[in-house]
Amino acid sequence: MKVNKKHYRSIWMEKTTVCMIDQNCLPFEFKIHYCKNSDETCTAIKNMTVRGAGSIGAAGAYAMLQEIYSAKDNELYSHLQKAKIKIDATRPTAVNLFYATERVLEASKISEDFAIKEAIAVADECAEHGRLIGIYGNELIEDGYRIETHCNAGWLALVDYGSALAPIYAAYDSGKNIFVYVDETRPRFQGARLTAWELKNHGIPHTIISDNAGAFLMSKNLVDMMIVGADRIASNGDTANKIGTLEKAIAAKYYGIPFYVAAPSSTFDLNTKTGGEIIIEYRSEDEITNITGLHNDKKINSFITSPGSSALNPAFDITPASLITGFITEKGVITDNEILKLFEK
Repeated sequence: MKVNKKHYRSIWMEKTTVCMIDQNCLPFEFKIHYCKNSDETCTAIKNMTVRGAGSIGAAGAYAMLQEIYSAKDNELYSHLQKAKIKIDATRPTAVNLFYATERVLEASKISEDFAIKEAIAVADECAEHGRLIGIYGNELIEDGYRIETHCNAGWLALVDYGSALAPIYAAYDSGKNIFVYVDETRPRFQGARLTAWELKNHGIPHTIISDNAGAFLMSKNLVDMMIVGADRIASNGDTANKIGTLEKAIAAKYYGIPFYVAAPSSTFDLNTKTGGEIIIEYRSEDEITNITGLHNDKKINSFITSPGSSALNPAFDITPASLITGFITEKGVITDNEILKLFEK
């Protein structure tokens, strides 16, 4: 995607430094964050400077690459085994992270050069998968469609192009008249801050809605389809995504609205049989009790809840496969019964 007429990916490497768009600064400030070593990259994953399943995976691969560059002994594989444990611990839910670090670790059994190539390939393939998801997803979108989204699954979240937003970009660029309802997505407002920023940057008509407004709009026949991303998809199709996704899937099912999950094949976890096996990350209650905004051109952090009350902050929920119309992947649109076909080769 282009920002100020310059093409950017959400994350990339410059020599031994991992560079990423600081998603915590958006939409108020466009800033590049630099991680000089794997510890700094791990911190960026933890504090959501970089976020989104695909971009987290790329960050994990790049962190492994930084470990390769810093390794001082000849036991590269054992060195990376230890590094992988550290990197994997940064976010427990998004399977792309574990896929990426495992891929680099396995490549190191062959040679250091091969491991380096694999680390770089993770991000390149992620971006290409986003482009293909856009092509296949565009076929599902009709002219005049009103599409609802949840959280951010755009180019920021998938290195480039995106997952849930990729079909929307492709539809708009092909000349279709579309409109997007952007769920604000509490508690970190990834929809209101990131998705809205992306769509505005691309010129796509949209409006931000509160998380509680989706079912109401569906009941008034104002939503034609819903597309969301995913952080992990079990082999039976149960899907972990940003908290609040389950509620939207239930509403969409009730009102007969197609509900699609857009994700590359790297987000499918065949080792996880059902959604009940997926570890749900619980984050700091500060994300609920506090909010960061802009006042007189200055960023401020405000306390917004009743003092002394605690807050529970699960970052994800599980949407059963029975509520999902289909999965938009880089290999085409499939149902939960066709997941294994993605991996036949």
